[in-house]
Amino acid sequence: MSEHDHHHHHPHSPTEGEVRARALESLLREKGVLQGPVIDEIIDTYTNDIGPMNGARAVAKAWVDPEFKKRLLENATKAVAELGISGMEGENLVAVENTEDVHHVIVCTLCSCYPWPVLGLPPRWYKDAPYRARVVREPRKVLAEFGTTVADSKPVKVLDSNVEVRYFIIPQRPQGSESLSEEALAKLVTRDSMVGVTVLPAVA
Repeated sequence: MSEHDHHHHHPHSPTEGEVRARALESLLREKGVLQGPVIDEIIDTYTNDIGPMNGARAVAKAWVDPEFKKRLLENATKAVAELGISGMEGENLVAVENTEDVHHVIVCTLCSCYPWPVLGLPPRWYKDAPYRARVVREPRKVLAEFGTTVADSKPVKVLDSNVEVRYFIIPQRPQGSESLSEEALAKLVTRDSMVGVTVLPAVA
């Protein structure tokens, strides 16, 4: 499933922040400050790199600190605030854990609710109507399209984010990572593993 194939978004009334951002972008383009691909490059960076770094830090800390992990699972909003992580779309954050016994995957069936503070901007495929509909009906097939095979014996649980709660996943710690530092572990964590569409490979 390619991000480049998905462009649809559930219609919604723009927030004041979105209106201001669009107006600023329009003005900067008009003045020649921003050229064609610049905005797309900035969005890509926050979608794939800068944004998910926050979630990766929280996941890595949960892997090495059982007490933090307990707090993260009990109240993710408060726990990530300990790391200086907060902001819009993260007020009601819920963390769940992928284990040997269950695999979680996240969707927003109504639009594209997403935990921005820990995962950055939502990828295009997450906002696309086919993903939102299909991952509920046929999660294993959708996961396979991301290259993820979940054993038939392991349940796949689909979590539906909404305006009241936004989920993110603590993926299973990769095999072979036992000797790595917390900082090194954070570099292994990907956005897609925290959405649940992929799993993290073993460390060579």
